[in-house]
Amino acid sequence: MQTVEPADYRDLALASSPAVSPGGERVAFVRTVPRDDESYEATVYVAPVGGDEPERFTLSEGVDAEPTWSPSGDRLAFVSTRGEDDDRQQLWVLDADGGEARQVTSVVGGVNSITWSPDGERIAFLQQVTREDRDEDRDRHVDSEYEPEEPDPRVIDRTVYRAGAQYTDGRRTHVYGVDLTDDAVRRLTTGDVDHVGVDWVDTETLYYGRKVGEDPDDSLTIEIFEQDLETGTETSLTTDTSWGTPLRATSDGRVAYFHTPAERSTLRQTEVRVFDPGTGTTHTPTAGLDRTMAYDADICWGHDEERLYFPTPEAGSVVLRRVRWDEGESADDTTIVAGSGMHLTDFDVGRDVAAFAASEWDHPGDVFLSTPGGGEGTRLTRLNSGYLDDRAVCQPEELSFENPDGDEIQGWLLTPPDFDPDETYPLVVEVHGGPHVMWSPSDTMWHEFQSLAAAGYCVFFCNPRGSAGYGEAFMAAIERNWGAVTSADVLAGLDAVCARDSIDAENVFLTGGSFGGYMTAWLAGHSDRFRATVAQRGVYDLLGFYGSTDVAYKLVEGDFGTRPWDDPEFLWEHSPAAHAETIDAPTLVMHAENDFRVPIDGAELLFRFLRKAGTPTRFVRYPREGHELSRSGEPAHVVDRIERIQRWFDGYSDYRDVPPALERDRDAGLSAAEDDAE
Repeated sequence: MQTVEPADYRDLALASSPAVSPGGERVAFVRTVPRDDESYEATVYVAPVGGDEPERFTLSEGVDAEPTWSPSGDRLAFVSTRGEDDDRQQLWVLDADGGEARQVTSVVGGVNSITWSPDGERIAFLQQVTREDRDEDRDRHVDSEYEPEEPDPRVIDRTVYRAGAQYTDGRRTHVYGVDLTDDAVRRLTTGDVDHVGVDWVDTETLYYGRKVGEDPDDSLTIEIFEQDLETGTETSLTTDTSWGTPLRATSDGRVAYFHTPAERSTLRQTEVRVFDPGTGTTHTPTAGLDRTMAYDADICWGHDEERLYFPTPEAGSVVLRRVRWDEGESADDTTIVAGSGMHLTDFDVGRDVAAFAASEWDHPGDVFLSTPGGGEGTRLTRLNSGYLDDRAVCQPEELSFENPDGDEIQGWLLTPPDFDPDETYPLVVEVHGGPHVMWSPSDTMWHEFQSLAAAGYCVFFCNPRGSAGYGEAFMAAIERNWGAVTSADVLAGLDAVCARDSIDAENVFLTGGSFGGYMTAWLAGHSDRFRATVAQRGVYDLLGFYGSTDVAYKLVEGDFGTRPWDDPEFLWEHSPAAHAETIDAPTLVMHAENDFRVPIDGAELLFRFLRKAGTPTRFVRYPREGHELSRSGEPAHVVDRIERIQRWFDGYSDYRDVPPALERDRDAGLSAAEDDAE
């Protein structure tokens, strides 16, 4: 049987965005697989609930997203980049019986967050456009030959002017509607403001959120509006604080959304709230639940519009919960519907069927079915069955250990496929990002962890204090002290694992990305336990990070309770770069050049410091990539990153008869070099 290799990433398909048809007979979803070294193919499939094989529903051209059934179930809308020279998504509509899809929009800002009107005659959506686009009506229709000019120079007058891997360049997010009888696009909001979330109440009423405040970029305040489409009248419903999440309306006008307290916001959990305009009251149905919302979460009303569904991290799983909209005084008021033992990413809930995309320890992701009331789920797809049938996949062993303060910490140990308890093995320690997220034994790092195990390494990962999924106090325990608190937990887990005879405590390696990159450099500067480290896309200088990141400067204000001009010495002391001169372990620094969440200047600083200190080091920069490199970067870069991590560790391992990477050709041992040679 073959083992999982880094290059196998090119063969792995992932499922996302499940959508239950109104009758509950079918589920649409997006299947994504690498097309070539630089791009992906993302195609809409439809699977019968009865269990027959999924059918490809759209052309394998471009990248499709957001499949959404019409209210009657006779059509399927989706957004796609097909036919575009860039990544602008346009709206397409396809007959539910199949056939050729019809392109509905051609707009300059692209289309996202689509939602059908209750009568199925219109679709509302969001797009991001400039004032000039609106003045020239390019936000309603643009010729297919139009190419926007790249600003030269860029003139910046906003606090947050770039995000992900792109500059906003004066664009603002606005609400639009398109009439499917003539494909006419109507602009519904305007002005130098951004909107978040849009949903229909009835055929003539829309709800949407707007970022407000003295400086909306620097504010969590969201104002929710109602618009009467016949008159264009806009009415303010309620104002709250949120990171800018989706909102979902009921047919009688109640609106659900996510709420995060503004004070110490990065350390606080996100709740579900419902505003009822009929009574003017706001309900918090998750008030008794000591869990935050999952990363990139959505929210959904049940068919009866009495219950809400949402995902939460839950001690190593990401689960789907439901709660009555007007209850929530205790944790017992919420029910786990699906996802226990899984890592759930997307979901949809119909009258009789709940569909969700999730991974488990033995596969990287498929679509599952449950009932809206919960119960044992069934697996609807097996997208990677052909690949997995011939691969040795290792099951992580769950661990529980105490940190120095007596807290119980959850972790996992993954061993090689041919593991022999009478032999000894090198160990890789992986630290997650966030910091307020959570590892699970079946999440997006499935392929990386399995590849390292197949290469002969045991892999240890855990959820130290600061992680989500264990309550707000646990999440907030790293306040003003990221490094020392997290280190205590990671090292306690390392001690527990190294107590096993099968783990070679002299051959321990360390890596992590984002906050995990911060912790990699911090641990390397404060511990001699690691033979070599790989620091990925990390925050190494909190002062520089504050000024160069997108919205994540709020982590400095919230988690550390200060700003660079208030206490620069404190922030520098808590920056890994300040301790770089004590790093002896050979350290590979990896970063994405278009990472605007954790910009590359911090990696440049760390690398320069390591060079000046005489530490064996190398800097690998990935062009065109943003902060999501490890999860959705160009396929060749995803593979290259894992192979370089493994090669770096191999060079300092007593279990590999190879010289350090610095003594070899820069591309020696990498699959890309082998392909070029062929």
